[in-house]
Amino acid sequence: MRFKVLALDYDGTIAQKNTLHPEIRIAIDEARREGVVVILVTGQNLKDLRRKAGDLKFIDAVVAENGAVLAFPDKDRLIPLGQPPPPILIEELNRRGIHTVIGECVVETDARHAHSILDIIRGLELPLVIMFNRGRLMILPQSVSKATGLQEVLSTLRLSPHNAIAIGDAENDHALLEMCEVGVAVPWGSAALKASADVVLNGTYPETIAAYIKETTTKLRLPKQRKKRLLLLGSTEEGHPLAIAVLGRNLLIAGDSGSGKSWITGLLCEQLILQRYSVCVIDVEGEYSSLESLPGVVVLGREGPPRFRDLERVFRYPEASIVVDLSTLSQAERFDYVLSLLEMLGKLRRKTGLPHRIFLDEAQYFLHGPDGLKMLDLDLAGYTFVTYQLSRLDPSILHASEAIIMTRKNDPSEIQQLHSLLGGQETYTEWQAIIGNLSTNEAVLLPGTEESGSRIRLFRMAQRLTFHVRHQHKYLDVPIPLEKEFVFTHHGVPTGQRAKSLAEFISMVSTCSTAVLKDHMRRHDFSNWIGEVFRDDSLASRVRQLEMRRDLIHGLEIRQSLAKLIGESYMLPNSTVSGNT
Repeated sequence: MRFKVLALDYDGTIAQKNTLHPEIRIAIDEARREGVVVILVTGQNLKDLRRKAGDLKFIDAVVAENGAVLAFPDKDRLIPLGQPPPPILIEELNRRGIHTVIGECVVETDARHAHSILDIIRGLELPLVIMFNRGRLMILPQSVSKATGLQEVLSTLRLSPHNAIAIGDAENDHALLEMCEVGVAVPWGSAALKASADVVLNGTYPETIAAYIKETTTKLRLPKQRKKRLLLLGSTEEGHPLAIAVLGRNLLIAGDSGSGKSWITGLLCEQLILQRYSVCVIDVEGEYSSLESLPGVVVLGREGPPRFRDLERVFRYPEASIVVDLSTLSQAERFDYVLSLLEMLGKLRRKTGLPHRIFLDEAQYFLHGPDGLKMLDLDLAGYTFVTYQLSRLDPSILHASEAIIMTRKNDPSEIQQLHSLLGGQETYTEWQAIIGNLSTNEAVLLPGTEESGSRIRLFRMAQRLTFHVRHQHKYLDVPIPLEKEFVFTHHGVPTGQRAKSLAEFISMVSTCSTAVLKDHMRRHDFSNWIGEVFRDDSLASRVRQLEMRRDLIHGLEIRQSLAKLIGESYMLPNSTVSGNT
């Protein structure tokens, strides 16, 4: 992801003994000149902060009082996010002789008064909490933290915490570091904070802080980390969850048509969207429209390819995601549009950091030559390439892919190509046996990642939240070998009807007799055929449930129910789904 935001704690992090060192101020100035937004996130109140740091216009925004107060120095604007301290609390603190510093929303005192403060809050039944900061204690409104305050600032500035680095030192910085994509602890900080941080710096003040800010500012991408932001792939053969980190990686998802590629792709999209990443899905066949049911997702392109300025307008919001549906275009129209779109998205990401990740479906159509590669920004990464034909991809795409997920694949030459590239403990023959016999709800993570190690990791795909569809003209008319055709029979005698595809199957179901239908349903022939031939375990399971229903008496009911089930998975025309055949 693009580095766009630097969130800094003040006392104990960039300032020592209330003083900001000139070297750190210079580093902050350089970061801002490079387009990085710098935000102070502190437990102090603004009055004290201005007294210690002077003119605050050297940064872009302030989150003060541990998240309860926002300020924008250039606008001379203060925004309280909480209520003022209750007068009854102040009176009781004064009565007990507890010295306090009272801010807009927060009361600060010495940490040794913690037990007395708890007694007061409990006795007065106030909706307040306490937070420690080294030797100090803050009394805060509930649900207020440095993270909540920073989120409000970022929302105001239309920025994302997924483009942010946070640096802190103490107990009240945990939420801040957890919220930002990369959380950094200083070497002299809290032991607990260092244990949970993504990065722990080495060195002494101020050189360590100044050097780190300058180093990260000169780099386009955020530093890689593997501790958080994991995406669940599914469960291993041993029943353990298998997850993968995506920050700083290009991903490749490959497999035969109908093998589950779009399922695993949609699964990753769902999790990214729900973690508030901004995603752009270039949907060549119209298979990802169901993602629109998730928050912040819009589908564009159903009435023609969306204008780039419309896409840019949506991506002004850091939690927005777009599915670009190109299913109505011809292949030639798609090619020209997608290459231009990839170029536009690359420029936009360098400028704004959005979208965080780009999914390119049917990548083999666009990335088989130098023209497509020129439109990619592989230095910034953040791509997910999806393909059924690895051999058509430019070899540089394979080398740039830092994690590869495979669904079922029966082309020996493509398996050999990947095995030669990645190696691992298993032989090519073992790879071929595993990958060639995967069901539609299984996949493998290939060797070469921290998550897979040096072995091929087989897993059963996790469940999706949104409904999964397979595009009609990709799957319904796919012909199958003669020996796998569905043969309609009555009392074991062939009727003369043989279905060479799902489309033919639906057509023949609509015309065969009720007796034939019931005969096949009693033996679970329909579900067995769908599971064994198409390896669509999800659809096969639902058809089996239909076969077990004894209340379906009439042939029309059976035909309508079968058409509806297949239509929901394969986007059949409405006339077929409704049973009007």
